[in-house]
Amino acid sequence: MASKFIIGVIGPGENATPDDNRTAYEIGWAIAEQGWATLTGGRSFGVMDAALKGASENKGSTLGVLSAANSKGSSMHADIKIVTGMGSGRNLINVLTSDVIVVVGMSPGTASEVALAIKNDRRIILLKQDELTVQFFKKIGDYKVLQAQSIPEVIAMIKDYLSVNRS
Repeated sequence: MASKFIIGVIGPGENATPDDNRTAYEIGWAIAEQGWATLTGGRSFGVMDAALKGASENKGSTLGVLSAANSKGSSMHADIKIVTGMGSGRNLINVLTSDVIVVVGMSPGTASEVALAIKNDRRIILLKQDELTVQFFKKIGDYKVLQAQSIPEVIAMIKDYLSVNRS
């Protein structure tokens, strides 16, 4: 069996807006539609839960990389729950496990994951981000950071990247 590409969806938990959650659900659904796996921080709320729910409801594979030492408070939409007990250190696992990172919304934890992704040479797609956020991450991440305004645009960017950079 061929391995699946893993698309990380990162964004805020408790500070996610209703629009962030809606967008995360839609990107999770679209990732599943492509046959790719969806990875998030695995919590039961915010962008993490919404992306996993979208993927799960479209019969996609889902992974939650949890910061806690148990699965309490994890998304019921994660097929595979990776319990790390690492706190925010689990952000590095999220980044290194993902072939591409899609960013929905912004928070301090999200910003730290984007920085780790840049440092570890991962492709990052900032979805519906404000111009200041885009400018900042493009300044430090250069060509690794792309900007998208729609789900179809994100999927096209991922396909383009994966066609050239197959693991």
